[in-house]
Order: sequence, then C-alpha cells, then structure tokens
Amino acid sequence: MAKLYINEKNRKGKINPEIYGHFSEHLGRCIYEGLYVGENSDIPNENGMRKDVVEALREMQIPVLRWPGGCFADEYHWMDGIGPKEGRKKMINTHWGGVVEDNSFGTHEFFELCRQLGCKAYVNGNVGSGTVQEMSEWVEYITFDGVSPMADLRKENGHEEPWRLDYFGVGNENWGCGGNMRPQYYADLYRRYQTYVRQYHKDAPVYKICCGANAGDYDWTEEVLKTCSPDPARFMNGLSLHYYVTPGGWEKKGSATEFDENDWYLTLSKALYMEELVTRHGTIMDKYDPEKKIGMIVDEWGNWFDVEPGTNPGFLYQQNTMRDALVAGVTLNIFNKHCDRVKMACIAQLVNVLQSVILTEGPKMVKTPTYHVFHMYRYHQGASLLDSFLAENNEAGDGAYRVPALQESVSVSEDGTVNVTLANLSVSDAQEVEVEFAALSPQKVSASIVTQKMDAHNTFDEPEKVKEETFTAYTITEKGVKLTVPACSVVLLRIA
Repeated sequence: MAKLYINEKNRKGKINPEIYGHFSEHLGRCIYEGLYVGENSDIPNENGMRKDVVEALREMQIPVLRWPGGCFADEYHWMDGIGPKEGRKKMINTHWGGVVEDNSFGTHEFFELCRQLGCKAYVNGNVGSGTVQEMSEWVEYITFDGVSPMADLRKENGHEEPWRLDYFGVGNENWGCGGNMRPQYYADLYRRYQTYVRQYHKDAPVYKICCGANAGDYDWTEEVLKTCSPDPARFMNGLSLHYYVTPGGWEKKGSATEFDENDWYLTLSKALYMEELVTRHGTIMDKYDPEKKIGMIVDEWGNWFDVEPGTNPGFLYQQNTMRDALVAGVTLNIFNKHCDRVKMACIAQLVNVLQSVILTEGPKMVKTPTYHVFHMYRYHQGASLLDSFLAENNEAGDGAYRVPALQESVSVSEDGTVNVTLANLSVSDAQEVEVEFAALSPQKVSASIVTQKMDAHNTFDEPEKVKEETFTAYTITEKGVKLTVPACSVVLLRIA
C-alpha cells in the first residue's frame, strides 16, 4: 500500500491561479466558431461570444487567457483588428491552414471576452515582423487613460476607458517561427522592445514576459539571462518555456484516439519530463535570479497528436481522451509543486485546437476529459502548497516506459480545507493509498473522480462518457484517509 505523507504545518508557497491558464490563437476553429461566432449568429451569443462556451469556462474558473498567439502573434499587426469591422483588413493566415483571416476578432473583442470570462488578459506582442513603435502604441492604445493619439483612437472606436493589461509577452518562439533568432540577438531586442512597454498605471503594472526556451534548450535560457544581466529582473517579470508531448516525435505524432498501452506509458513518461525541464531551467534562473523575482511562464504545454482524419491539417484539431486527462493531472501537479518558480502556465489551446478543454461543432459543444480535470483542480487556485511525499509507490508499465503508479500534489485553501489531487497512471491496476497527516485529524471528506478506459472520449453524440463524478471509495482514519484509486483515473480529495 502506498503512503502519502502530508505535513500540513509546512506551507511551501502560494499556487498562483494563473498556473491554470489557457491559450487562444488565431488557429483553426479556436477563435472563430469556438469562442467567437459574431453578433449576428444563430448560436446564442453575447457581443459575438458563444454563451455556452463562456458559461463552461467560467464554471471551470479560467484565471487568465493568452492571445493572439503563438506563431500568429509575430505576424499580427494589431491595427488591422480595430475600427468598423467592414473596414478591417483581410489576410491569409499563412501559419495555420491558409484560410482568410478577416480580423473581425481583435483587441476590443479580446478584452470583451476576458470581461465575460472574468479572467486576466495576457497579450502577446509582435517582435518577429513588428516594430518597437507598433508594440509601444498597442500598449498605449490598451492602457493609457489620458490625451494621446492612441488613447483618442481607442475612444473613437467606442471604448472610453482603458483596459487592464495584466501580462504582455514581448515576442513568441523567437528561436523559431518568431524570427529564427539566436538567444543573444533576441535578448538584445527584448531589452530594447520592453523599454517601450510603458507602465501607465502604477497600481496596475504590466507584467513583462520574455521569450524563453523550447523544451530542453538550456543554452537559450542561459544566454538570454546572461545578456540581460547583471540584474535581469530589471527588464523582465517572467521568462517563458514551451513544451509539447509528442509520443511519436514531430514527424509522426500518433493518433489522439487509437493507441495501445505502450503509447500510453510513452506519452505519460514524456509528460513527466516536465519535472526535469522545470527543475533544470529553474536552476539556471536561480543562478541569475536567486531571489526568484522572475516567474517561469510555461505558456504553451500539452499533448500534440496527429489531426483528426478528414480535417484541415493546419487546424490542429484533435480529440481528447483519458490519456489527455492524465497528462493534464500530472502536469498540473508538477506546476503546483514548483509554485515557487512557476507563476503562470497556459495549456494549448482553449477550444478545438490541440489539447483543448472544449470542442464545438456548429451549435453543439462538448467538454473534454481535460476540462473535467481543470474543473476538479480549481480548488488549488490561490491555495498554499503543502509539503507532501509518496512512499512505497508502485511502478506502472512494461519495458522501456515505466512510470510511477501514483503522482500527487497537495494544497490548503484559505478556509483550511486540504486539497489532494492524485493521478493513477496505471492502465490496469487500482492503487491502495493511505493518506497520513502530521497532526490533522480529518472530520469531513468529499471527493470526485475522472475515470474511464484509456481511450474513452466525449463526442457530440455521447458528450458525457467521461465526466467528473462523485467518488466514495475511501474511509476516514484517525490520522488521515484510506482509499483505493482506480486504474486510469484522477481523484480529488477535499479534507476538512
């Protein structure tokens, strides 16, 4: 029997709500059809935003949304997306699917979406093909409350008051689609561009995010921070990291729904690699930023599989199974346990793209297994991480891909309720667990679970095959809780 020891007296830091953030790019059907259908659509909407999707995301408690990309950000010119919609420029989205982008969803629409969602705004600026002036004027347009050309233009376009811009990314993937730059060159550009991301509100400063590494490119992190030394925190509040789980590699990523147990364990072993990435990049950051003033911002992560058969390959539309649910649970547990350094993360992407939490088809909407994990984990948002340790943990898998059977994180909410999230990575075997506190004697427990067969997924015909359900296979003990965690499941315990 595995033992989960929790020292509730040792609080190890605050879990930023933004760790549970999301990403929306002008890619496939994420924005158009997924989030935005326009004011004249037959699909119920408020100012063009789908009511069903907004309601589901509010229920999930989405804390922050990143926009407009992604690779799209470094070819996006924001002035094309303001003013009367009939006069906005049309362009071909050369990155994603070669379709027409009519710019009907722009700055005003994004901030309206954030208002409806009740979430913070993370805007990504254009370094790859944009100018310092263009980026500076965008920040002025969004945030300046006074007399200026951009503030006046915003008012002419119907928004008198400035918006709150919580986060601003200076470029995206500038080592690749954002310009194929070397780290030293990008870092010098970053130092220049961020200078003109002005702080117009002392009580609502813009959190500046520098483009960080692709997966295990530790040299990028080292060189960018070195170029911004001796005090990189003067220039940046956050440094990004991108990592996608691709079981078969980039050339043949594998099917989202048709896979065997070997693929399952390979995928989960690659998801667990996030622990090494966060630790090793964090060690480099500690060298240049020992006081941890700079947050690690994992603003693109998740599973990347082959697109669904018959769909536009540039739309990156994929289904979402229990395998995705386990990857979400495992990854969020890792972020929780590194909350001293990881300050925000954005799963890619919100709707209809990659590991999305929602799929839509015309007026229909379905919540994915990943959605239900995010909904379950919402109690960690803003809670304090507790010291926890799994002992006598089994292994799962055969051959080359063996993983820990169980993986966890534990937090305590402001009201004193302890939140335990446990993932059972075994496809076939339930795991018995004894949870033991240092001193706490549980008085009340409530629990929920997401579980099904490994390839189970929700469709528009069968939208609730995988869902969050009440969990009762536990008993309260004098020092904690005993439970049996079913195979292929994610469990939440709330212990008072």
